[in-house]
Formats: sequence, structure tokens, C-alpha cells
Amino acid sequence: MATIDAEYLSKLSTVNTPTVQEAYQIQKELREKVVSTKEFDEVRTIGGADLAVLKDENKLLCGIIILSYPDMEEIERVSTIVEEKFPYIPGLLAFREGPAIIETFSKLRNKPDVLMIDGQGIAHPRGTGIACHVGVLLDIPSFGVAKKRLYGTYEDPGVAKGSYSQLFSKEGKVIGAVLRTRENVKPVFVSVGHKTDLESALEISLTSSEGYRIPEPTRRADKYVAELKRGRNHA
Repeated sequence: MATIDAEYLSKLSTVNTPTVQEAYQIQKELREKVVSTKEFDEVRTIGGADLAVLKDENKLLCGIIILSYPDMEEIERVSTIVEEKFPYIPGLLAFREGPAIIETFSKLRNKPDVLMIDGQGIAHPRGTGIACHVGVLLDIPSFGVAKKRLYGTYEDPGVAKGSYSQLFSKEGKVIGAVLRTRENVKPVFVSVGHKTDLESALEISLTSSEGYRIPEPTRRADKYVAELKRGRNHA
């Protein structure tokens, strides 16, 4: 079972709403704790996490859906609404959205073997995207599947489903992959978060893509959050 890294949560709590410089330093420290190797034998369940902004209320709505793997049958869904305490700053998304994911995760009765997050893992200027941030703090295997590139260079993958190309840092290190989940659609950007490897992240992403560009765990989480948001607006 996942255990929250009490030391780092305590530090974040003490900092409360960190300055940009404090957030950068926290990212550097968390980066040292990221494990970029696979630390699971078999994936039977996978979680997908996504968020929506409730602008009029200055709050964030987070939803997590747990699915069986690889057949993608829903097991559980939970949601949380939290105060938005950190502004949107590119590269520091985890400080805005991470607390909501962690709080929502704590509500789950069924902890997933792997957590897929709509965002970046190590494909990040400081190597610590939201999938790393949450993965380290919860001490669970995680990876990011993002709709857009945040950082790195790449060549377009082939047009066929399953085609991918490597994503490189400015130093030439492989930090992720650009994956075509459907033929002739825009690719997604896959990168390691914590306790998994890129090969596994790619395999899971492709296996869980059931005819859509976005893999099922985060696609369904996005849909879930959108439904909750609409219901709240119409209440």
C-alpha cells in the first residue's frame, strides 16, 4: 500500500504557499528521490487523475478513477474540491494541483498499482513534473501522459498507432516518448513519474487507449471531472 512521505508533506505544509524560489528548491529535492526504474511485477489496477478549475470559487476539483487492467472496467471513483492556494505557473503545476490529487487519493478504498496523471513526469525543466511530485509524495508507481510538450525536443513519430519517438532534454538525455495512440491523431507525451520505467509507461498507455487519443484512465477522469463541474454549475 502507498505511504505518504510524511517528511516532505510536513515541509510543504510548513512552507504553506511557497514562493517561486522555494518551489524550485522543493522540486530539486524531490528530484533526488525520484526512482526511474520499474518497481512493480504486475499491473492489475490503474488509476487516472485529472482536475478542473472552479474559477468563480477559486477552487480546484479533482477526480480519480480506478480501473482494472487491461480490461478497463471501473472499480471506484472519488473526488475532492480544495482551495486553490498556488497560482498557475508553467513548470510549477504540481504546487497548484498536487495537493488536490494527494487529498483525493487518500479517499480511495482501492489503491491502484500504478497512477496515470494528466501532466508531465521527468519531461520537465527540472525533472520534476506533477507525476513525479505526486508519485514521490505518495510513494507509488506513477507516470505522466500529457497532451502537449512542456520541455524537450523530438521528431514526429510515425502516423500508425503505437509509433513513438524519443523526447530529449537539452543535454541529449531521453526524458520521455512521443506516442501515437491512434492513427493520424496528435501524439501524447509520456514520461516516468516514480517507480516505473518508460517502456512500462508506454505499454500501459498504449494498452489502455481504447480508440481515443487519450488513454482511458485520464480520459475517464477528465470526463468524470467535467460532469461534476457541470452538475455544480447547474445546481
